[in-house]
Amino acid sequence: MSILPKYAEVERLRAKAKKRIPRFAYEYLDGGCNSEVNLRRNTDEIRKVLLKPIYLERITTATTDTTLFGERYSAPFGVAPIGLQGMIWPGASEILAKAACKHNIPYILSTVGTDTIERIGELTEGKAWFQLYHPVDDSLRNDLLDRAWESGIRVLVLLADVPSFGFRSKEIRNGLSIPPAFSFSNIAQALASPSWAFGTAKEGLPTFKTLKKYMQGPMNLKHLGEFMNRTFDGRLDAEKLSSLRDRWKGRLVLKGVASVEDARKCIDLGLDGIIVSNHGGRQLDHGEAAIESLTTIADTFSEKITVMMDSGIRTGPDIASSLASGASFTFLGRTFMYGVAALGKRGGEHTIALLKKQLTQVMDQLQCQDVSELPARRLSK
Repeated sequence: MSILPKYAEVERLRAKAKKRIPRFAYEYLDGGCNSEVNLRRNTDEIRKVLLKPIYLERITTATTDTTLFGERYSAPFGVAPIGLQGMIWPGASEILAKAACKHNIPYILSTVGTDTIERIGELTEGKAWFQLYHPVDDSLRNDLLDRAWESGIRVLVLLADVPSFGFRSKEIRNGLSIPPAFSFSNIAQALASPSWAFGTAKEGLPTFKTLKKYMQGPMNLKHLGEFMNRTFDGRLDAEKLSSLRDRWKGRLVLKGVASVEDARKCIDLGLDGIIVSNHGGRQLDHGEAAIESLTTIADTFSEKITVMMDSGIRTGPDIASSLASGASFTFLGRTFMYGVAALGKRGGEHTIALLKKQLTQVMDQLQCQDVSELPARRLSK
């Protein structure tokens, strides 16, 4: 699919998304924690990375094909996990999963996504990844792992960076805290977004469909919040990781790594990969930008473990700068949701095509044949 010329910029997708969805949904997608310092810093620091072209090295057209965990993908980026995707745009999970499968990039389903493991496994022909919020109860954990494996999923992503809920004032104001509450203001916003409202009426109110079988009886929003607090423990430690390494037969990745200390523990415990991330600036406002953490971690450990990155990446040039800084692969969340919220069913494929076009242009301009050559094009600070 070619890109839609009117939306050849991620910022235009973002602006269109803001107009089409209720304010509470947009602010949930677009916001960060506290004063949103790290939300802005993430992207700002990526764009301080300078790249060096070498014009007299003749190459053929650049290729974005990338091998990761033995799989050949069409690009070095995938769809990051986002909770409550269906609240941001009705049917978003299915739209993005289908697009990712068609264009051969990984799609990561969150435990608190709005589609089931089984449905996403079916739509992606078993090529999806699954991000696990660690349950308090081992039997629930094991059942989730079994369901993921039976759905064809072979890459399990563990979430490390949510030992507490981020303080997000916009979500609190909009009633999206835990436990959440749906206000008259939110209802008015929904009615003022007719495309979103019609789609939601057709799809049904978003729920945590993967978790539905573990919930007893109908749950209002307050009960759902209490269930999440009671059922999941965001604190990971070496013992839990070791147990999961023993239990899971596929590839095991830790997401939310922001320190050399945690990266070293992952290597010691036999994990296959890490995703350097600060949860998109939604958890720790005065932390380091993800690109800064990446540079240190990749310089130290890239020969010992697969180092990937998300947080702050919005565009093809951002992907190029992240790869040049040591990431072997990248994930984007907000950009894909801007695309779907702006363009509906066309949004997933359009966004993939746009990012690939942008990335290929940067590589052609730098005279890079392959993404593995990008680190050699980074100018030292």
